[in-house]
Amino acid sequence: MANSADQMDGNHMKAKNHGGGVCLMSNVWRDEQHPSFINFISNFLCSNSFRLNFVPIAPDLIFNCGGLSVAFAFLTSWDCSNTSSIFSRVQKLKKQFANLYVVVVLPTKEQNDSFVQSYFRNGMEIGKPPFVAVQDIEMGFEKIVKIAHSRGACKQQDIISKLRTERKRSVQVMDAFRRVMSSVPGLDDHDANSLNQAIGSIEAIAKASKEYILENTDLSVEKAERIRSFFRDPKFYLSLKIN
Repeated sequence: MANSADQMDGNHMKAKNHGGGVCLMSNVWRDEQHPSFINFISNFLCSNSFRLNFVPIAPDLIFNCGGLSVAFAFLTSWDCSNTSSIFSRVQKLKKQFANLYVVVVLPTKEQNDSFVQSYFRNGMEIGKPPFVAVQDIEMGFEKIVKIAHSRGACKQQDIISKLRTERKRSVQVMDAFRRVMSSVPGLDDHDANSLNQAIGSIEAIAKASKEYILENTDLSVEKAERIRSFFRDPKFYLSLKIN
C-alpha cells in the first residue's frame, strides 16, 4: 500500500493551492488505508483547492485552513474488541491539540452499540473532543473537510471582525484627537494630522516644547506658541470648549 500511495506524490498530490489550505496526513495512517481510498482523498482535496502532504504526525490528519490548524483522528475501522487503546490515544491527542475532532466509521448496529458503550466506559467527556459518527469512509473524509473549512472560515471572519472593530476604534480616537487639537486657536485638520504623525498622543503634545514642535512639524512659530500656551496657561485650558 505504501508504494502505491507514494506514487501519488506526483500529479494527484501536487494540487495547486488556490486558498483552500493544506492537509497534512500521517504516514502511518496512510499506509493503513487502501490505495483507492488515498486516491479518493487526493482527488477530493484537489477539487477543493487543498494541498496534500505526507508527514510523521501524531493525529491522522491536520488541516491548516484560514489561519487555523484543526487535527483529526480518523477511525476508518472500528474494532469492537480493542476500544480501550482507541480512547487512550484520543485522550493523549486531546492534551496535545486544542482543535481536535474524532471521526469514526460505524456502518453496523453492532459497531455503533460498541462505540456508545465503550465511550462512557472509558470516561470520555461529551464534546471534549467532539466525535462524528459516519456510515462510510468517503462520507467521513467529506465531513472532515467540511469541518476544517468551516472552522477556518469562522477564524477568518473573526479576524476580519476584529480588524473592523480596531479600525472603527482608531477612527473614533483620531476624531477625538482632531476635535481637541482644533480647539486650539488657529489650528486646522492639517496641523492636527501633522502633530499626530510627528509627536503622537495629546499627552505627548502637551509635554512637548515649542522647539520640539518646530523641529518635527511644519507648524509656524506662532502656532507652536499657541499649543504650548493652550496646555500650560490656565487662561486657555480652563476655558477649553470642544465642538
